Amino acid sequence: MKKVVGCALLLMVLSCRPVDETLVVEPIQGFEIKRYLGTWYEIARMPVWFERNLVNVTATYSLREDGTVQVLNQGFVKAPEGKKKQARGKAVFAGNPEVGHLKVTFFWPFSADYIVMELDHDHYQYAMVCSTSDKYLWILARDHHMEEHLLERLVQRAHEAGFDTSRLIFPLQQW
Repeated sequence: MKKVVGCALLLMVLSCRPVDETLVVEPIQGFEIKRYLGTWYEIARMPVWFERNLVNVTATYSLREDGTVQVLNQGFVKAPEGKKKQARGKAVFAGNPEVGHLKVTFFWPFSADYIVMELDHDHYQYAMVCSTSDKYLWILARDHHMEEHLLERLVQRAHEAGFDTSRLIFPLQQW
């Protein structure tokens, strides 16, 4: 019951939170959901209570029969052999499906913005996603490892967009 109440409160806060005017974030254009589907490994994130102490964190996206996107986020507490935690949600496009801006719901009726602000348009091998608040940012990759120069470039881009990148967490990805 505590988890349900906690998720409800989080989503209520996210859905009611005003847009952070200091952020310079635009969703990418030319987004192709079918290429985005599958598993992404979390390379970096801002600290959020619902991922505290999680390692080997992944986000897996799949199409549902109704055309929406199923979201499965999961990780393990403190170590790869730790207790598995997961959250299932649903995402819909905020507008044009060729724009990387979705609304994600983990506990109806509350939703949060999911903005793809950076993406490897050629191969869909990395992405950087955020919400409309500077508190929520994730760097994702198709592999559990990202080359240092690419990670540095994405962190710099996040900094330029207004995120306090000194707060980023780089969770263990040991597979």
